[in-house]
Amino acid sequence: MSARVTVPELGRMKREGRRIVCVTAYDYTFARLFERAGVDILLVGDSLGMVILGYETTLPVTLEQMIYHTQAVVRGASRALVVSDMPFGVCHGPGPVVMDAAVRIMKESGCQAIKLEGGARVADTIRFLADHHIPVMAHVGLTPQSVHAFGGFKVQGRGNAAASQVLEDAVAVEQAGAFAVILEGIPSPLAAAVTQRLTIPTIGIGAGPECDGQVLVGYDLLGMFDGIKPRFVKHYLDGSAAITTAVTRFAQEVREGVFPGPEHGFNP
Repeated sequence: MSARVTVPELGRMKREGRRIVCVTAYDYTFARLFERAGVDILLVGDSLGMVILGYETTLPVTLEQMIYHTQAVVRGASRALVVSDMPFGVCHGPGPVVMDAAVRIMKESGCQAIKLEGGARVADTIRFLADHHIPVMAHVGLTPQSVHAFGGFKVQGRGNAAASQVLEDAVAVEQAGAFAVILEGIPSPLAAAVTQRLTIPTIGIGAGPECDGQVLVGYDLLGMFDGIKPRFVKHYLDGSAAITTAVTRFAQEVREGVFPGPEHGFNP
């Protein structure tokens, strides 16, 4: 069994030019499958609010739900670094309040790090957590918890002023002690500039090919989510069609009396 990916290892991967692979997971079974495929980071994203719970945004997700799903992912992961999202509202309080939530997530789930949305405005919170040895992955650019402030899931960092703000946010979270930063929904040249500027790894999603790593929502990667399909998503499997076909066959065989057959029963 390979050794678990660690926070320092991710830093070495950036320095050595090894790309980092990150996928979101929300349960034990998918965690095992993704890890078997060699994923470096399993992110238990609050995107579960949309792809698992059916909400229109990530905002309704609670701390208890994040802990519950992170526990399941941790049980399925022996190598990948497991990172859990801090849900909307939790990360907006003072450092000690956020730390209480982070400690709950890490102690009750067993994950190795937490993720916090926001740039310069949450730098003090990141610094407080990092000073207390809580590994923090930051998230700048299109931050889904700010969907209403942005007026939708819109690309950020277009234009000189907006690009400067994204760069400022990325530098601020690095200086505050974040070990990595997700760059979401920003122009590719901007993501390349941020990646070159920072010493910590950048993980892109809708940020072009020059980041140190890439992340996709697991259900998007597998073609299982029928909701929003951003331009940056690539389906590596038509999971929705495959699952529908399989369940349709099951239903047909049940109705025709074909399943279960003799081989699926038990002898007296």
